[in-house]
Amino acid sequence: MALPLENEPLPLQADAGGTIRVGRTRVPLETVVHAFDEGASAEEIAYRFPTLELADVYATVTYYLQHPRAVEEYLERQETRGRTARQKIEASQPGRRTLRERLLARRSA
Repeated sequence: MALPLENEPLPLQADAGGTIRVGRTRVPLETVVHAFDEGASAEEIAYRFPTLELADVYATVTYYLQHPRAVEEYLERQETRGRTARQKIEASQPGRRTLRERLLARRSA
């Protein structure tokens, strides 16, 4: 009996907002990549996020190791999107910032 050598589908899908999710979960690619970069094994990552299948974690790490530049560029874009969203929220709520500043001033007094 021959060993079946076929390509398995990649367990990564982009959601409507452009965030890449792992497997059939809401866990984003950046979560798995950051955990791996911090030294977590695939087993540890699957343990931390029980909705992830171990095979999907291995496939995601393999993809990251084979395409580091593309993944890093994606992570940078996601970080920029997050910063932009945060700035828009803060700009739309100017009173909130002054409240925070007042609370911090009161705390240090």
